[in-house]
Amino acid sequence: MNRIDAIKAIGDALDNDDLIIATTGEISRELYMVKDNPQNFYMQGSMGLASSIGLGLALALPNRRTIVIEGDGSILMNMGSMATIGNILPTNLIHIILDNESYDSCGSQVSSSSTAKLEKVAKAVGYNKAIKINSRAKIMNSLLSKGNGPSFILIKVEKGGPHGIPRVGIKPDENKYRFQKFLKLQ
Repeated sequence: MNRIDAIKAIGDALDNDDLIIATTGEISRELYMVKDNPQNFYMQGSMGLASSIGLGLALALPNRRTIVIEGDGSILMNMGSMATIGNILPTNLIHIILDNESYDSCGSQVSSSSTAKLEKVAKAVGYNKAIKINSRAKIMNSLLSKGNGPSFILIKVEKGGPHGIPRVGIKPDENKYRFQKFLKLQ
C-alpha cells in the first residue's frame, strides 16, 4: 500500500468530531491534499512531537477521540512518548504509524523500524491494542471499531509518494487558530 492511499483510508474512517494530529513533512502535506479540515492540526517543523501533542489533547479532551498520524522516523525520534502513553492510558487515543522504514520527508535515509518492531514496543509499554496492518479494509475496520485505547496501529506503506505535493497551504499561526476554533477554545 502506498502512503497516500493509507491516508485516504484513514480520512474516510474518521468522524467529524475526531481530533487529528499529523506529523511534519509528507504526512501533513498528503493529509492536507486529501482531506483538509479544521479538525486537522498539521505539525510544521517539529518532527517527533506529534504523539506528545496528541497525548496532551487526549488528556485535556477525554470525550473526543484523538488520532495521531506519524511516520516511523517521527516516532523513533521520540519513543519516550510511547512509554508515557502506555503509562497514562488515555482511552480516547489512537496512534497510527505509517511505516515505510525510512525518513522519507528528510532525505529517505533508512530508519531502524524494521528491527524496532514498533507494534511490539507499543504492547510492551502498555497500549491496550497494538496491531500491524497493510490493507485499506483493515484500516477501515480498525478505525471504525470503537474500543478502549490507547490503540497503536502500524500500517506498512511503500517508500516514496507522489511528486510535487505542495507544503501545507496555511501558515502555522492560522493552523493553530483554526484548530483552536474547531476545539471551541477561541
